[in-house]
Amino acid sequence: MTLQAASAQPAGGAKALYGGSGTRRITVHDIAAAKERGEKWPMLTAYDAMTASVFDEAGIPVLLVGDSMGNCHLGYESTVPVTLDEVAILSAAVVRGSKRAMVVGDLPFGSYQEGPVQALRSATRLVKESGVGAVKLEGGQRSLAATELLVQAGIPVMSHLGLTPQSVNTLGYRVQGRGDEAAHRLIQDAKAAQDAGAFAVVLELVPAELAAEVTRSLHIPTIGIGAGPDTDAQVLVWTDMAGLTGGKVPRFTKQYADLRATLGDAARAFGGEVAGGTFPQEQHTFH
Repeated sequence: MTLQAASAQPAGGAKALYGGSGTRRITVHDIAAAKERGEKWPMLTAYDAMTASVFDEAGIPVLLVGDSMGNCHLGYESTVPVTLDEVAILSAAVVRGSKRAMVVGDLPFGSYQEGPVQALRSATRLVKESGVGAVKLEGGQRSLAATELLVQAGIPVMSHLGLTPQSVNTLGYRVQGRGDEAAHRLIQDAKAAQDAGAFAVVLELVPAELAAEVTRSLHIPTIGIGAGPDTDAQVLVWTDMAGLTGGKVPRFTKQYADLRATLGDAARAFGGEVAGGTFPQEQHTFH
């Protein structure tokens, strides 16, 4: 049976991928089955056990330990400085904090560019040490050999096309796939990733019409981020989604809460009570 086989029972006996019941981990078979029945589903990033547990309890079926941790968790200016050690540590935390969600670990810049053997070594570490259910790597044609080797070794691979943040120094932060030639190349890359054995393809910052065409042309699911409404799934960086990110956020992000303001208010309330001598009170004190 291939990784794309859809004959397995849905996770936990529940048909819906999003919000389903049960504690068995989501697998690539469940994701393939969702594509077959036309179900749309959400994916969020996560970088720690507590946040992962919240998203897992909310029914989010796939949690990505993305190299976006560089920007929103580790304080780097880009994803490029993120190390495999950092991904391994945070992936293990997300695995420990979740029960049902498939946890996908990002292969960071420098952990697979040397070739398929390095990619297998890096991915094997995330699977064995961190317990992830799949890995993600960027690039189309340039990553095909690595994808094939990982899949042959039994490691599910999620491909990432369009804007690939690890290539920001050459691509910049701009929409990818505009123009006939660029669009054709992206479609070919997506099909090649599928043929190499990838179980899903992330499309980042791609024109909506192109993302829809890619989605129609593949039998594996597409996951959009800034790629319009017609992909099979949608992913957001959780700190953007929850309004924790400060400053300007990407146009394609929708904020579903304002955690930055909530946490700021809580911190100021705590600070004010400490400075004013009203915390701790008797109920917070031991004798």
